[in-house]
Amino acid sequence: MNSLYFTEEHQLFRASFRDFLQKEVVPHIEKWEKTGAIERFIWKKFGEMGFFGLNYPEAYGGMQLDLFYTVIFLEELQKIKSSGFAAAMWAHAYLAMTHLNAEGDDRIKQDYLVPSITGDKIGALCVTEPFGGSDVAGMRTTAIKSGDHYIINGSKTFITNGVYADYYVVAAKTSPELGNKGISIFLLDANTPGISATKLDKLGWRASDTAEIAFDNVTIPADNLMGEANNGFPYIMQHFAFERLIMAINAHARAEFALDYTIEYMEQREAFGKKINQFQALRHTLVEHATEVEHCKIFNYAAVSRLDKGEYVVKEATMAKLKSTKVADETIYSCLQMLGGYGYMEEYPLARLFRDSRLGPIGGGTSEIMKEILSKMLIDKQHYKPAVK
Repeated sequence: MNSLYFTEEHQLFRASFRDFLQKEVVPHIEKWEKTGAIERFIWKKFGEMGFFGLNYPEAYGGMQLDLFYTVIFLEELQKIKSSGFAAAMWAHAYLAMTHLNAEGDDRIKQDYLVPSITGDKIGALCVTEPFGGSDVAGMRTTAIKSGDHYIINGSKTFITNGVYADYYVVAAKTSPELGNKGISIFLLDANTPGISATKLDKLGWRASDTAEIAFDNVTIPADNLMGEANNGFPYIMQHFAFERLIMAINAHARAEFALDYTIEYMEQREAFGKKINQFQALRHTLVEHATEVEHCKIFNYAAVSRLDKGEYVVKEATMAKLKSTKVADETIYSCLQMLGGYGYMEEYPLARLFRDSRLGPIGGGTSEIMKEILSKMLIDKQHYKPAVK
């Protein structure tokens, strides 16, 4: 399977990125988990190494590489015992920056995409709202045109990098009477008057900054509209396919990490006069989970391959997120159990991994929403088309 999707260049990149993480990130993870703040120097180091520009155009400082470099980026970030740190990195690189690249004009790309690639600016995508959750169409934030400006009022919540961010990519209703056909996408600089961010206290993802953002009569130039007015909902839906695949890849990678750690633990731990990896109940449970994880990984890779060829894989990405996040939760639950009391201790990685993993079936659209989307596609024969080809 590796030879089907990963070349020698991919594998060299994996080794290089893994080495970078061990040297530059891992020594700081415990501090960032405790403080809930990732120091800005690491964003710059990621930028200097080109890690934020893997799949972005060379014209803006990117490398324009295939999506399997992104797969490696995501997988390795899940194996350093902080899904919160990983989330901060990929939310910047693949949520905020995806919209900049897809809908931003050249000015916005020069002013925000270029420094995002170099790690000089941090971005946050603002879609979810306190009263809406997964109901994107039900958003209440408005952007009302006033001459050559828009005035934005409303709030967003569960925004990764919401306090760190130098800019926000914000979805707001420009024509509220049109429902989901009246949503547009805007670029807001974080220094704009009227924006405030409040950090949220979370069960997991402790290293990442998750915030509620309020917009109080925030006035921005009309030129900060990204893409076409009232076309924001299709833009969001189109990029959701990529986001769901990202979360599916994250899930199979953290489940693999849990399995690898547990296998190593079982080789060391003894009970009743033998290594616990010799107890049939534990052995069989572990291989069942390993089989499920491998199935997810193969499916996820196939979906990425199709997306990389330009196919619109909304169905496959939705299936991938639904299944992979469920499997990851179940796998990590069992792995923690196999460590017994030590699995419950903070000094062992399974406790944190258990908390961090629980966000998988919630973020980027809950599993219940994933099931309803798939029901519409499979049962109601609803067909989704990309907003931008």
